[in-house]
Amino acid sequence: MKKIRKFNIPYTFISALLGFFLLNNSFVFSQETEDQLASPKGIENSYYAEENESCLKCHGEKIYILQDTIMGLEKKASMCIDNRIDRDAFYNSVHYSFSCLDCHSYDYLTFPHALELRFEEHLNCLDCHGYDETYAKYKFEEIEEECMKSVHYQATNGSFTCWDCHDPHSNKLISRGSTNIPQVVLQTNSHCLECHGSIEAFELLSDKDLGNIVPKHQWLPNQELHFGAVRCIECHTEINDSLMVAHNILPAKDAVRNCVSCHSQNSILMGSLYKYQSKETRLESGFLNGAIINNNSYVIGANRSKFLNIISLLVFGLAFIVMSVHVTFRIIHRKN
Repeated sequence: MKKIRKFNIPYTFISALLGFFLLNNSFVFSQETEDQLASPKGIENSYYAEENESCLKCHGEKIYILQDTIMGLEKKASMCIDNRIDRDAFYNSVHYSFSCLDCHSYDYLTFPHALELRFEEHLNCLDCHGYDETYAKYKFEEIEEECMKSVHYQATNGSFTCWDCHDPHSNKLISRGSTNIPQVVLQTNSHCLECHGSIEAFELLSDKDLGNIVPKHQWLPNQELHFGAVRCIECHTEINDSLMVAHNILPAKDAVRNCVSCHSQNSILMGSLYKYQSKETRLESGFLNGAIINNNSYVIGANRSKFLNIISLLVFGLAFIVMSVHVTFRIIHRKN
């Protein structure tokens, strides 16, 4: 027997009615923050593009050429994927305007590169962005504190860094300003799957066996829909109200497994995945447009508005009063 899906018709009707007749329909679709839009990216806008080519002529290609200038020999070789930089991704990332030597040692100017450079310590976010009022709104200091408490950092004795999730050669600010939730989910989950979906990558950080995430999440109803619509971090982090994206990754045993945590009026999704979107659209479009009409999300049990509930009750109450008055007059008229 098929299950019948029930809809709250009055609530839906009034939402649509208010959306069309009481509100303006100016939708705000922004893929990037204002700061990003103010700074056009691309190789043509990078001051160091020509200088960077001394590195990218090898590291920006799948195949590079080795030359022995003394013997006059030449040989083609494959660039290791871990050392390969996608030009397009780099010049469209947040660091598009950087020189390679802003972060890497000047010793790389010598070729062949010295072996000890393989042990070069990577810069982390705070090395450039920490304790600087320019970047205070991103709260890098608090993010680092969260990361140091996370299971990733603890399990690797501190060898897990920002780089393991946010490649500085391709990182973009998507979650902070995007209204395209599927894109945010896809990008964020791809960071997790780079290790948790690859035995080779996982073994670089852990001696444990990599389990299959699909069987581990069999308890989820409609698993495929959850994987495509929700970020891993919604269930696997400790929600932090002061940060746009939580970074304290919890052990698997502490992950959220209670459906009501998301499918309720106090849904954690409304305070995490849709946090920035709801805040910004409310400021630009007003509460009703931002919270209801322009929010392209629907989570069963979570999308509730006390305001609309009250309106619904008032409309039903008014309808009942009108009907009562009408019936009363009909009865009086018949008696006369």
